[in-house]
Amino acid sequence: MRALVARAVGEPPRVEEVELPAPGPGEVRVTIRAAGVCHSDLSMLNGTLAPPYPLVLGHEAAGVVAEVGDGVSRVVPGEQVVLNWAPPCRRCWYCGHGEPWLCERAGAPAVPRGRTPAGEPLHVTLGLGALAEQVVVPQHAVIPVPAELPAEAAALLGCAVLTGVGAVRRTAGVRPGDSVAVIGLGGVGLSVVSAARAAGAGPVIAVDVSPAKAELAAAVGATDFLLADESVNRAVRALTGGRGVDHALECVGRSSSIRAAWRATRRGGQVIVVGMGAKDDVVGLSALDIFHSARTLRSSVYGSSDPDRDVPELARAVLDGTLDLAPLITDRTTLDGAPAAFARMARGEGARTVVVP
Repeated sequence: MRALVARAVGEPPRVEEVELPAPGPGEVRVTIRAAGVCHSDLSMLNGTLAPPYPLVLGHEAAGVVAEVGDGVSRVVPGEQVVLNWAPPCRRCWYCGHGEPWLCERAGAPAVPRGRTPAGEPLHVTLGLGALAEQVVVPQHAVIPVPAELPAEAAALLGCAVLTGVGAVRRTAGVRPGDSVAVIGLGGVGLSVVSAARAAGAGPVIAVDVSPAKAELAAAVGATDFLLADESVNRAVRALTGGRGVDHALECVGRSSSIRAAWRATRRGGQVIVVGMGAKDDVVGLSALDIFHSARTLRSSVYGSSDPDRDVPELARAVLDGTLDLAPLITDRTTLDGAPAAFARMARGEGARTVVVP
């Protein structure tokens, strides 16, 4: 089968033939119908993360179950499913304490699975490797969704939408009338904007380095758009009675934008780091500022969500028209066009590219 394979940091990925094993006990084979190009995959290419190579990219996808191994009871062939890159084990301390998004056995950056035709051991991103024609995954890494749900929308539920909506609803607990700033308007950031407006927040201030994102931000519900520069802090305060926002959600994963989110937040407000950054990118805050501002700084891992509960809920919202994902999809391509999609993402263009293998 064909898949998008990365072989070294800084080297463009390319489509290659790879070999996956047959589904073993408790495993399923899924034919991919749609997959999103996510910034976490870009982190596997640009050195932010250091996975083993060769590596099949992709972790945000939906497809149809093609084959099941022995003992599989969760799905049957022919069902449409969303892939889950962090299936909780339901047995560890975190799962037992109601925090499945922190499961100590979930979310490994790369998992060995399959080989190249030359016999090289192959790894797959976040246990999935979904930028491919098919995947073989444990049954708990798939979540059944209605067949009538469009595959493009179903794919986004597996990462961008679940992460963004969860950050607003589950992590931040945004309430009607709260003020919100969202820094970084990729697929996740735009999902945050959309969820904040749906929660009744206002103003919802969208911030990005690219002026081209202003139209996208407005389409998903932002009340204001600001360019990310040194004037952002003053501009945010001017829109919030001089105080700053109740919630600033950082969707980039850089120390500079985390500090910007901190400065844009009112005393007693909270900063939610949604973006995944590099381990050597250190955030510096004044000890006096931390005390005086009484702000809360926390992260939102996978939207503080339980995918088995939240993905079906989001799927119903798409089908009943209360969750519109169309503005998030700015490009569509085939597997052969995926390398160009990563190049566009690296330049900060668009929101989500959906790949149809």
